[in-house]
Amino acid sequence: MNVALCLMLYGAAVATFGPPVLRKLTRRGVAPRLGVLAWLVAIAGALGAWVLAAALLVIEFAALWRHPGDALRECYSVLSMPAHIHGGFVTQAATFGIAALVTVGVAAVSTHAVRVALRLRRRTAEHGRAVRMVGRRVPGVGAVVLDSTEPQAYCVAGRPDTIVITSAAVEALTRDQLTAVLAHERAHLRGRHAALSGMLRGMATTLPGVRLLTEGATEIGRLLEMCADDRAASKHGAEPLLGGLLALVGAGAAVPAGALCAASTAVLDRAERLVEPVGPMRRATNRTALVGVIAATVIGLLEIAVGILFCSTLIS
Repeated sequence: MNVALCLMLYGAAVATFGPPVLRKLTRRGVAPRLGVLAWLVAIAGALGAWVLAAALLVIEFAALWRHPGDALRECYSVLSMPAHIHGGFVTQAATFGIAALVTVGVAAVSTHAVRVALRLRRRTAEHGRAVRMVGRRVPGVGAVVLDSTEPQAYCVAGRPDTIVITSAAVEALTRDQLTAVLAHERAHLRGRHAALSGMLRGMATTLPGVRLLTEGATEIGRLLEMCADDRAASKHGAEPLLGGLLALVGAGAAVPAGALCAASTAVLDRAERLVEPVGPMRRATNRTALVGVIAATVIGLLEIAVGILFCSTLIS
């Protein structure tokens, strides 16, 4: 019980203190890829700790119910004797109830998250098929052109992946700007950003009270846009990309759920970092801080895992 409690407290600490620290470190998008990794490690650490704690509760129940011998008592004496080790049937029944509730809860949350992600993916795929049917191919434009009076550009992951741009956007953008914007969308597709965003949205919808998930989904969405900006700017220059984003920002055209739009997320923040990139010293400092956060999260979970393995060795 004590090991499971430690895991629960660890997950709660990461979920509580992780968002403000990570927001501060990733706000400017100095190292967007490393920022995405830091958020994902924090999310995986917290959720992994909670799931492992649930599993340990179930395992402990099975051990208490079937083998209430000295081996279990010796194992848990490493972290201090649990209060119920000498209990009888009532304690066993209570442990069973807790284990059953935890198991059902974890299964329900996981199932709901998967259903939300699959539903979002299905809607996105349907939109992609519809766009390919009503859109048209224009020579020199590597995307499906959709007739619309609103300038817009976005990508839809699926089979096949689809980049959509409206006729108004084609007319509004210069050739260099159009190339840079399309490169931005191709970077999303190559990086499988839509799949990651869909998974995070599913978890955030399932557990709306967990700030690490809700804020993480939003912040990772910002960072993924910055990752795509960097890839496009490295090939076609920051100025054409910036001009293209500003030409598309504020468009009234609706973007389907699950699609990644070039000019719908944190455009001003992204424009600022394109115009005024940070210096090498600040970049190095930010990277070092992010690596430190990642290492602290991983080491904390590993220390608890080592304790669990030590207990397992004693039992065997």
